[in-house]
Amino acid sequence: MAIELRVPTILRTFTGGEKLVTGAGETLAAFIDNVDGSHPGIKERIVEGEPEELRRFVNVYVNDEDVRFTGGLATGVKDGDVVVVLPAVAGG
Repeated sequence: MAIELRVPTILRTFTGGEKLVTGAGETLAAFIDNVDGSHPGIKERIVEGEPEELRRFVNVYVNDEDVRFTGGLATGVKDGDVVVVLPAVAGG
Protein backbone atom coordinates (compact mmCIF):
# COMPACT_ATOMS: atom_id res chain seq x y z
CA MET A 1 0.00 0.00 0.00
CA ALA A 2 1.20 3.54 -0.67
CA ILE A 3 0.30 7.12 0.10
CA GLU A 4 -2.08 8.63 -2.48
CA LEU A 5 -1.90 12.15 -3.86
CA ARG A 6 -5.12 13.49 -5.36
CA VAL A 7 -3.94 15.84 -8.10
CA PRO A 8 -6.02 18.92 -8.99
CA THR A 9 -6.64 19.63 -12.66
CA ILE A 10 -4.19 22.54 -12.75
CA LEU A 11 -1.28 20.27 -11.67
CA ARG A 12 -2.08 17.29 -13.89
CA THR A 13 0.35 18.50 -16.56
CA PHE A 14 3.07 17.26 -14.18
CA THR A 15 1.46 13.82 -13.77
CA GLY A 16 0.69 13.05 -17.41
CA GLY A 17 -2.98 13.80 -16.80
CA GLU A 18 -3.29 11.39 -13.88
CA LYS A 19 -5.80 12.35 -11.18
CA LEU A 20 -4.13 10.11 -8.61
CA VAL A 21 -0.47 9.28 -8.07
CA THR A 22 1.25 7.42 -5.26
CA GLY A 23 4.44 7.87 -3.32
CA ALA A 24 6.16 7.16 -0.04
CA GLY A 25 7.67 9.03 2.88
CA GLU A 26 7.42 9.47 6.62
CA THR A 27 6.60 13.18 6.48
CA LEU A 28 4.65 15.30 4.03
CA ALA A 29 7.94 16.90 2.90
CA ALA A 30 9.51 13.50 2.18
CA PHE A 31 6.35 12.37 0.37
CA ILE A 32 6.34 15.48 -1.85
CA ASP A 33 10.03 14.90 -2.64
CA ASN A 34 9.27 11.29 -3.55
CA VAL A 35 6.37 12.24 -5.82
CA ASP A 36 8.49 14.98 -7.43
CA GLY A 37 11.07 12.32 -8.29
CA SER A 38 8.47 10.60 -10.48
CA HIS A 39 6.66 13.76 -11.58
CA PRO A 40 9.26 16.56 -11.83
CA GLY A 41 7.98 20.08 -11.29
CA ILE A 42 5.04 19.29 -9.05
CA LYS A 43 6.95 20.17 -5.87
CA GLU A 44 7.71 23.74 -6.95
CA ARG A 45 3.96 24.32 -7.36
CA ILE A 46 3.30 23.23 -3.76
CA VAL A 47 6.43 24.29 -1.84
CA GLU A 48 8.58 27.43 -1.89
CA GLY A 49 11.42 29.19 -0.11
CA GLU A 50 14.31 28.38 2.16
CA PRO A 51 13.48 26.97 4.57
CA GLU A 52 10.81 25.22 2.53
CA GLU A 53 7.20 25.90 3.38
CA LEU A 54 3.85 25.46 1.70
CA ARG A 55 2.99 28.12 -0.84
CA ARG A 56 0.63 30.69 0.60
CA PHE A 57 -2.26 29.98 -1.77
CA VAL A 58 -2.05 26.19 -1.75
CA ASN A 59 -4.05 24.19 0.76
CA VAL A 60 -2.89 20.66 1.57
CA TYR A 61 -4.88 18.07 3.49
CA VAL A 62 -3.86 14.69 4.86
CA ASN A 63 -6.92 12.54 5.48
CA ASP A 64 -9.14 15.66 5.43
CA GLU A 65 -6.97 17.48 8.02
CA ASP A 66 -5.47 20.84 6.99
CA VAL A 67 -1.70 20.39 7.42
CA ARG A 68 -1.27 24.04 8.42
CA PHE A 69 -2.72 22.93 11.77
CA THR A 70 -0.94 19.55 12.03
CA GLY A 71 2.70 20.49 11.46
CA GLY A 72 2.88 21.68 7.85
CA LEU A 73 5.56 19.87 5.86
CA ALA A 74 6.60 18.01 9.05
CA THR A 75 3.17 16.33 9.24
CA GLY A 76 3.59 12.57 9.48
CA VAL A 77 2.19 10.38 6.71
CA LYS A 78 1.90 6.61 6.35
CA ASP A 79 0.72 3.96 3.93
CA GLY A 80 -2.97 4.32 3.23
CA ASP A 81 -3.07 8.09 3.81
CA VAL A 82 -4.63 10.38 1.22
CA VAL A 83 -3.04 13.76 0.46
CA VAL A 84 -5.15 16.37 -1.31
CA VAL A 85 -3.71 19.54 -2.85
CA LEU A 86 -6.12 22.42 -3.46
CA PRO A 87 -4.63 25.54 -5.07
CA ALA A 88 -6.65 28.66 -4.37
CA VAL A 89 -8.60 29.93 -7.35
CA ALA A 90 -9.38 33.59 -7.83
CA GLY A 91 -11.51 35.39 -10.33
CA GLY A 92 -14.83 36.94 -10.78
